[in-house]
Amino acid sequence: MRRQPDAAKRPLPGYLALIPPAGMVPEASTLLLGRALRAFVDGYVAVLLPVYLLALGFGTWEVGLLSTATLLGSALATLAVGAWGHRFHHRHLLLAAALLMAATGLIFANLAAFWPLLLIAFVGTLNPSSGDVSVFLPLEHARLAEAAEGDARTRLFARYSLTGALCAAVGALAAAVPDWLVTLEFERLAALRLMFAFYGLTGLAVWLLYRRLPEPPPHRRPQAPTPLQASRGIVLRLAALFSVDAFAGGLVVNSLLALWLFERFGLSVAAAGVFFFWAGLLTAGSQLAAPWVAKKIGLLNTMVFTHIPASICLILAALAPNLTLALGLLLLRAFLSQMDVPTRAAFVMAVVTPPERAAAASFTAVPRSLAAALSPSLGGALFAAGLLAAPLVLCGVLKIGYDLALLAAFRRHAAAK
Repeated sequence: MRRQPDAAKRPLPGYLALIPPAGMVPEASTLLLGRALRAFVDGYVAVLLPVYLLALGFGTWEVGLLSTATLLGSALATLAVGAWGHRFHHRHLLLAAALLMAATGLIFANLAAFWPLLLIAFVGTLNPSSGDVSVFLPLEHARLAEAAEGDARTRLFARYSLTGALCAAVGALAAAVPDWLVTLEFERLAALRLMFAFYGLTGLAVWLLYRRLPEPPPHRRPQAPTPLQASRGIVLRLAALFSVDAFAGGLVVNSLLALWLFERFGLSVAAAGVFFFWAGLLTAGSQLAAPWVAKKIGLLNTMVFTHIPASICLILAALAPNLTLALGLLLLRAFLSQMDVPTRAAFVMAVVTPPERAAAASFTAVPRSLAAALSPSLGGALFAAGLLAAPLVLCGVLKIGYDLALLAAFRRHAAAK
């Protein structure tokens, strides 16, 4: 009788569906559902964070500074996972991160002074950007990498990114909920606080979900993750290049992009939520295309040759004379700019040894968070100075430089799939 392939190695059918098929290992299903819950609340928090801070009486520079604090704290937490996380089982670290998420939302919803908010933003899990930059990312990537190999791994990472993009898009629509609550005679500030409290409750839900993650029995425990050794050179080069991309992206994280739309065109919060919803759907569409494109031209080429046109669109949007043209260019950018997300994750996992994957995921994610943490305050300062187009133009130019440098440095890996 012909032996059936292992589920972990079987091609994942129907990856258009959000819910994983029956053939997928249960652990991957649990991780994807956790990603979905976190992405939903991240979707509206990115839009409502500047609104909440402005309602508390803070200015655009404070919005940028607090965004910097959230990303800097995430970077340091991710660095700690890379340096010492191999000493602990991933399940325990994910449970701790979920509790931190719960505490972040519930405490943030009850503060009004800037410095306490800045502290909670630094130590917590708030995400002002369009992607996942939290400590969850390297831990979930490392576990997903064990669930599939080769093209199946790329499809699984694409499903992970797709899940995040779709749920973040729906979450962006939820940014209109405070306006709806105001019509029910809620105070506006109280309605905004309620949204952050729900973020905290979602963290508790993620904690309950991740309690289902198994610990391998001793006789079947996989090879223990190790610090970087054989792959150190490759990872350090990737980390250096990723830091440029991350710094550029930090100039236009979703919270600052929403602020730009508010300041430049007077867009309403509800309209901004609709825009980010459609941008999220287009991003999800690009995640679906990424595995197919990567199979044809390789992971590296997919990362580079979709990113450059996206950066050009961002520069043109910054100079657009009207809202319609600006939104059109930003939506086109949304379709192209995130196709590198699943391919980048799969590329890192493909070029390092299996025991080093958790450390590699952390040490390539750290510069993305650390470098991105430096730029939102710069973007906020440029906005405060009246230079509204400068952050978007600078972001686009830096990203194009990153793409060309990445292609030159890793050309010999261009065929990796």
